[in-house]
Amino acid sequence: MIKIPYIIVILGATATGKTKLAVRLAKDIGGEIISADSRQIYKGLDIGTGKDLQEYKLDNCEIAHHLIDIRTIDEPYSVYDFQRDAIQSIEQITNNNKIPIICGGTGLYIEALLLNYRFSTFSQNELLRDKLSNMSIAELEDLSKQLNINKNIEKNNRHRYIRAIEIAMQEQNNILQQNDLEYEIEKNIVFGIRFPREILRDRIYNRLIARLQNGMIDEVNDLLAQGTNPEKLISLGLEYKYITKYLLDELTNEEMVNKLYIAICQFAKRQETWFRRMERRGVDIHWINGLDTDDDKINEMLEYI
Repeated sequence: MIKIPYIIVILGATATGKTKLAVRLAKDIGGEIISADSRQIYKGLDIGTGKDLQEYKLDNCEIAHHLIDIRTIDEPYSVYDFQRDAIQSIEQITNNNKIPIICGGTGLYIEALLLNYRFSTFSQNELLRDKLSNMSIAELEDLSKQLNINKNIEKNNRHRYIRAIEIAMQEQNNILQQNDLEYEIEKNIVFGIRFPREILRDRIYNRLIARLQNGMIDEVNDLLAQGTNPEKLISLGLEYKYITKYLLDELTNEEMVNKLYIAICQFAKRQETWFRRMERRGVDIHWINGLDTDDDKINEMLEYI
């Protein structure tokens, strides 16, 4: 049994400024950051995932980060891999007398870590089926991507999504049982960053335009030129999906921008829904007003800690 004395989590929907706050907090308290982002683990997905490694440098100090650029695009990675890798990183950080700070917006990753999921409970059963049946098609699609399910499933075929997820969880359960991952987190503090809906939409749009101007289309074009399968990029969703379709002449530039903006806003809404479900499952999230200044946010975190 691995004993973990203490971790901090900073979560929130996309475009809420989580990384910048995590870096500042890490500098103030002597922490290291573990990314909980299902796409930042992949090498080459940089602008589209917001993987700005310069953000980890503050006042001539570089904050150590973990679980970024650890897989190629073609290598599978799942929630089970994240749980294992995160625990290993937490052990390493704790042994160095630093504080682990989990930062990201992939709710499934964070929930599995905090609630210490033993995935044998996720074999095909009525509890799992009931949980999946209450999800929207979009949420099932998100979950299938996080589980690296690459099957072509018809958009509105709820039954096939649920069955594919059940099978994937059962297969990964067999791996987890072999790994015999057992741990206990003795204390966790979870901060959530939240903006009013309209403000968040403005932030999403402004960030999208900035990323497009900073070379996001070139990034996807380079990946295609290197031989990356277009279907793989499309399966990653959001930026990589719509820009790939634009480069394949399936969308105009205007259509790409509009569809991508709408998709990111919908994704942010699903993230917020997931975090509310986490609270109902017993995760205590201390919500921080995104409209506060960064100084006020950090001070609130330090006082709460």
